[in-house]
Amino acid sequence: MRTRIFAFLSLLLMFVAARAQGDLSTISAPGTPNSRGRDIRKECVPTWMFQATYSFQMPVTADTKALFGNNHTVGGSVYYKTSKNWLFSVNGNYLSGNKVKISRRDLFGEILDLNDEIITGDGIYGSYALFERGVHFQLTCGKMFAFKKPNPNSGIFVQGGLGFLVTWIRTEFGSYASPPKPLNDDYRYGYDRKRGGFAYSASVGYLFMSSTRVFNFSVAVEYVGAITTPMREWDFNLKAKDTKVYNDGYLGIRAAIYIPTYRRMPADYYYY
Repeated sequence: MRTRIFAFLSLLLMFVAARAQGDLSTISAPGTPNSRGRDIRKECVPTWMFQATYSFQMPVTADTKALFGNNHTVGGSVYYKTSKNWLFSVNGNYLSGNKVKISRRDLFGEILDLNDEIITGDGIYGSYALFERGVHFQLTCGKMFAFKKPNPNSGIFVQGGLGFLVTWIRTEFGSYASPPKPLNDDYRYGYDRKRGGFAYSASVGYLFMSSTRVFNFSVAVEYVGAITTPMREWDFNLKAKDTKVYNDGYLGIRAAIYIPTYRRMPADYYYY
């Protein structure tokens, strides 16, 4: 159901972006009869753009700090920039962190021995590590305020987004050890503290579009917040279903590169 809703919202976003140009018939892929060359140095160019992003995030709310440390995200999106420098996008990101702050006793409880160690399926002490994992999907809308230089398609932008955030704890054992039965197969889901819910974001940054279309990038400060609830039916350590509501929040710096699809204006002169 969530996948269908997100797909519908994605199509709706594309339709709204197209209507923001005033005429759906003016939107066409490069090389089609309706498309024409654009001089990015002189005019605001409407264009679809493909984006690859990376961000470094820090937890800023008490609920998130109690569970995770800093993380990294990588992702991609489809952007549409109108001739009025409105920005619309649909994007997805994958979260990965090496710092899990919750104590192993609070996480695994009775499956630990007196020394807080786990005995693997091979009957030996197992070497294992905990990691943060997650996904974040969202639709965004924003506005760019262009500078005269290098062109009217570059400038400061502000942007907001709505979506869905999911995080969980991943347990990995050394390659030589097999997981113990309480952490094998579906049983491991009772210990991963998976939670998710409605997410929102706000960012401010700088977008640069090259006049030669060779190098296009953005850098932004971004806040991502979410109201999350546990997604597992049972927490083995609590011996009950976790019914709490959590306030998750991350503050980070996001960098992105863009591949625009507009056609460049032909040069005035060609030399042979």
